[in-house]
Amino acid sequence: MIAFLFNGYLFLLFLLVWFKVVPFNLFWKISPVLVMLALLVGLFIPMGWGAPSGQLVVGRHSVAITPDIAGEVVDVPVQPNAPLKQGDILFRIDPVPFEAQVKALEAQLKLSTQRLGQMTELVERAAGRQFDVEQRRAEVDQLNAQIEGAKWNLEKTIVRAPADGYVTNLALRKGARVASLPLSPVMAFIDTSDTIVAAEIPQIYARYVMPGQNAEVTFKFLPGQVFTGKVETVLQAVSTGQTQVSGLAVTPKQVASAPFIVRIALDDPSLAASLPAGSTGDAAIFTDHAKVTHVIRRVMLRMSAIMNYVNPY
Repeated sequence: MIAFLFNGYLFLLFLLVWFKVVPFNLFWKISPVLVMLALLVGLFIPMGWGAPSGQLVVGRHSVAITPDIAGEVVDVPVQPNAPLKQGDILFRIDPVPFEAQVKALEAQLKLSTQRLGQMTELVERAAGRQFDVEQRRAEVDQLNAQIEGAKWNLEKTIVRAPADGYVTNLALRKGARVASLPLSPVMAFIDTSDTIVAAEIPQIYARYVMPGQNAEVTFKFLPGQVFTGKVETVLQAVSTGQTQVSGLAVTPKQVASAPFIVRIALDDPSLAASLPAGSTGDAAIFTDHAKVTHVIRRVMLRMSAIMNYVNPY
């Protein structure tokens, strides 16, 4: 943009000199340098913090689906990349071992309940011990708890979608054996109930960015279009400033100026929901400072939107 304005001035100066509107003296000879300095100091340097911009990405939460129980998969009715509602079935684990466990515990509970009744009757007739009654009652309570846990395991043989979304990169098949190991997820579930639109803003330009400020964004996926939104929040931490639990002393590392992440809420929620995760683009945020530079930033953003037709990067 600065090259366009500077070249425009040079063209205008050429016309003024050609038609002898201004004399081609020392002042007009060095005027391009003065104009360049004026553009840099008066517009483009303040624009960095008055209307900061950065790359944009659309993200969604991914849930690593790991079953709560181990067993053999008997059915995988879900289709990859097909829309799902919360509670839809993802896959089923063979329920037979868990049904058998519930039946065995229920049979034990039935016997223990009968024994408890008999012991209670003997105590009432002064022919038994209160200790036996309390022991049988404890057995009944314990079996009830075990049955509750066994029924929970039986219920978990059906693995359901945790939210609205879809399963991607589906490789699970009938006959596979799954385990309840956190490091061995069986499928990736993409949650579409919330869409994250985040922009990277360099630290030196992020000092005036505040929630509620107006923003404009473009997407490679939708070339030539500019969409409006507002700053939702500025994330208060990046990985370079994170301290993790460790048994080691402080280990010096190379410090890099990582950009801050600004989350933007689009004015059209349906647009955010329709964008594929991983969509990229550019964002501009309009702060309360250096407002004269906002027009330049808007023009530059629209030029970037048009270039999305031909620029794949």
